[in-house]
Amino acid sequence: KQVEAMKRVLESLNLNIVEMVDENATLDGGDVLFTGREFFVGLSRRTNQRGAEILADTFKDYAVSTVPVHDSLHLKSFCSMAGPNLIAIGSSEAAQKALKTMQQMSDHRYDKLTVPDDAAANCIYLNVPSKGHVLLHRAPEEFPESAKVFEKLKDHMLIPITITELEKVDGSLTCCSVFINKASEL
Repeated sequence: KQVEAMKRVLESLNLNIVEMVDENATLDGGDVLFTGREFFVGLSRRTNQRGAEILADTFKDYAVSTVPVHDSLHLKSFCSMAGPNLIAIGSSEAAQKALKTMQQMSDHRYDKLTVPDDAAANCIYLNVPSKGHVLLHRAPEEFPESAKVFEKLKDHMLIPITITELEKVDGSLTCCSVFINKASEL
């Protein structure tokens, strides 16, 4: 019922909705990493090649590259955007292999922020008017070594978040959040 609930919310905001009508296509948001320049789509247990093709057909102005995901639920289980041009990436062999694939497929060179814990690489970057670069990241009590890496981002407002309870049901920062950039109507 998650899809229907999200559709109702997005419709209430008068947003354009594109539905995948191919019953063989699967695409999970946790496998879609938008860098601001291009999309990387993780091919995982929840996302397949046909889902990635539909995303590419929908966003024709952006390159869409697929990345095999092994040993993790999603692509964003071990990477996400931590700033403009900055990819947060976990240290595991699987995460580093995926990063190498992304680097090979892209014409753009991204900076990387490597954190010791794959789960901590799942963070949320926002560029907030009047606040600047804001980064929601896993709290030091959950991942102390990874939190130390984030603390090196001196130009970011850092907001540590504890999600231990959400993690018990495969929740992470990005999959429990929907951000919509829409001008308010006063």
